[in-house]
Amino acid sequence: MKKVVFAIIFVLILGTSLVKNSTKEIEDKIFMVNETIRPLKLELGDVLLEYNYLSSPDKLTQYQTQYFEKDLIKIDITKIKKLNKKSNNIKISDFLEKIIDE
Repeated sequence: MKKVVFAIIFVLILGTSLVKNSTKEIEDKIFMVNETIRPLKLELGDVLLEYNYLSSPDKLTQYQTQYFEKDLIKIDITKIKKLNKKSNNIKISDFLEKIIDE
């Protein structure tokens, strides 16, 4: 009877140590992944802040007046042309393709 109880306790202790070791390995992997993700999250936050702050229409208008003064002018986008060079021929076409609603 003592041998059976001892064997059961031994199996339980062995099973517990195996589970604990595998749990520790999984926790180490999770920690390493989180450490890899942390700087990426910070960089993403910085890039989003920069994108949202610097490219807002108000900021772009402010930068235009601050740095370019009167150098930049507004034009109609449909008046912009595209140049395509094939061989020695140059083809001029509209930058935006016109969509005809029927």
